[in-house]
Amino acid sequence: MESTIKLYSLKAIDAKSYVYAALFVAGNLVLPQLCHLLPLGGQMLLPIYFFTLIAAYKYGFFTGLLTAVASPLVNHAIFGMPATEMLPIILIKSVLLAVAAGYMAQRTKHIKIQSLLVVILFYQGIGMIAEFLLTGSFIAAMQDIRLGLPGILFQLIGGYFCLKALRNI
Repeated sequence: MESTIKLYSLKAIDAKSYVYAALFVAGNLVLPQLCHLLPLGGQMLLPIYFFTLIAAYKYGFFTGLLTAVASPLVNHAIFGMPATEMLPIILIKSVLLAVAAGYMAQRTKHIKIQSLLVVILFYQGIGMIAEFLLTGSFIAAMQDIRLGLPGILFQLIGGYFCLKALRNI
């Protein structure tokens, strides 16, 4: 499945970077709140990463990085989630996601489900290693796979269709 997509590589000097990042951060504020209405909804659906994926793939590394860093920090400041002890690993995974998505979009110039899968496997794989090194817990490091498989599938399938919907914008 491949679809042509109009991609941008917005820079730090481009005001659109900040506008789009603010919109994606807002999405990363609302989506986790909705998901947390379900038991274990945040841990199962991994909502804090969704709009980071879209931001970085569609609007480039810088916009994705702004979204990746601001989303967990603003969520924590407003809602107390993610918990303080989880902030470092969520920030690491978010930044890995922004880097991988921005790189993949620049390299392929298309939206492909296979490309999104590689991005997700990259940030989750390296993120699990980082989490294991930070926590010393293999169980904690595997949580996104053990509980978060629905969220990974949501990122893959939902991300693909969301990017397709945004392809000409």
